[in-house]
Amino acid sequence: MFQVSGHTLWGIDRPQPDPGIKSNLRVAQVLFILLLTFLFYTAYHLSRKPISIVKSELHRNCSTVIQPVELNITNNATWCDWAPFDQDNYQTLFGVLDNCFLVAYAIGMFFSGIFGERLPLRYYLSAGMLMSGLFTALFGLGFYWKIHSLWYYAVIQVMNGLVQTTGWPSVVACVGNWFGKGKRGFIMGVWNSHTSVGNILGSLIAGVFVSTAWGMSFIVPGLIIASTGILCFLFLVEKPEDVNCTPPEHHESGETEPQLQDSPHMDGAINGAIATESQEITEEQTEAISFCGALRIPGVMEFSLCLLFAKLVSYTFLYWLPLYISNVAHFDAKAAGDMSTLFDVGGILGKNYGLFLYNYIGQRSLAITIVMLLLCGGLVNGPYALITTAVSADLGTHESLRGNSRALSTVTAIIDGTGSVGAALGPLLAGLISPTGWNNVFYMLISADILACLFLSRLVYKETQRWCGRAHQARG
Repeated sequence: MFQVSGHTLWGIDRPQPDPGIKSNLRVAQVLFILLLTFLFYTAYHLSRKPISIVKSELHRNCSTVIQPVELNITNNATWCDWAPFDQDNYQTLFGVLDNCFLVAYAIGMFFSGIFGERLPLRYYLSAGMLMSGLFTALFGLGFYWKIHSLWYYAVIQVMNGLVQTTGWPSVVACVGNWFGKGKRGFIMGVWNSHTSVGNILGSLIAGVFVSTAWGMSFIVPGLIIASTGILCFLFLVEKPEDVNCTPPEHHESGETEPQLQDSPHMDGAINGAIATESQEITEEQTEAISFCGALRIPGVMEFSLCLLFAKLVSYTFLYWLPLYISNVAHFDAKAAGDMSTLFDVGGILGKNYGLFLYNYIGQRSLAITIVMLLLCGGLVNGPYALITTAVSADLGTHESLRGNSRALSTVTAIIDGTGSVGAALGPLLAGLISPTGWNNVFYMLISADILACLFLSRLVYKETQRWCGRAHQARG
């Protein structure tokens, strides 16, 4: 019999795949999944950002705007504003729009993880991005259709908030399927910069059109996220097993990255026993976890409540920072939007003293404003990003689940859904408090940061005890 590398070829032996080819293919697949999911959630945040940029255009200081000669002006104070945001209650109306999106997002997130566990992620994500693109564009079309009804924009925001819940649990579950626990923290920390990148791109794209035709500030991001939905449908690989790779180990010390499966020839009895065991494990892993079961996972409640206050701070900046800069520093809409991106740049590079300092010295000069926005972005977005990525993924594959990796989507949705309640409260409180002075808004944000720390105090205490016990054993 003719032998080639110890395997049969046609009835003879087949050559064994080159290990170098296997390794290169594995790396290429992993990088491709990271790039795709990074692009997907960048598009989600890109489509959320325009409304914060457009706010300062919907209600402007018309005394500083050149009046067109052919325009018949009946009210010199509000002629350049977009009704219904041309009245004195415009900040309240902006708060209504923010909360239509954020409340719908928070409610929908608790159900989105359940759907994400039971539906193919590729279809679920694709449909979500296509629908997000539709509703984002519909908001901008209100400019061309000359719609001045608050109800139109509010309903669009509600629908957009619901469909955008498809994104986060799905992309975290997909990345969690490809990476084991050992490398997840670093990888997801770098990967999570998509949130800030999306905010930056959304601000810059919206800023290009905001002063001329603000409708395009929504239509262009809508087309972008819809296009990424098509890419998702064509190219996303949900799990390593779908391309003949072995899944990573989530709790074993000898963790490995996804690898190509070999097909060793074994005796009938051994092969049958392994097949039976594999089938039992597969059945266990495919059983979706209940909502209450996910809540009982150690740490889920604490991190959920911590994220509630962390996102309260982050989303207050997301939705109100450009308007704050425009009002306090007297920048136009485009300049305020461009300046606000520095907060997200700080988030890519990295909370109470930062907010305190920005409130009191951030407006003294342009240089100080830039430095403080970078600092606050890093301090606010860093912990928030860690909880929503690596911590969520670790809890979703907690050892108490005995290998049920399908809990990942539900756990992620619970943590981010609870955080989204804070994301809804932050802009709402900012809209209610800002008429009394921006100082009070910053005091509210500082209080939220303190509460976020307090909710983690029990876990910190337990971890400290465990470390001290290990150190004592080592000395013994």
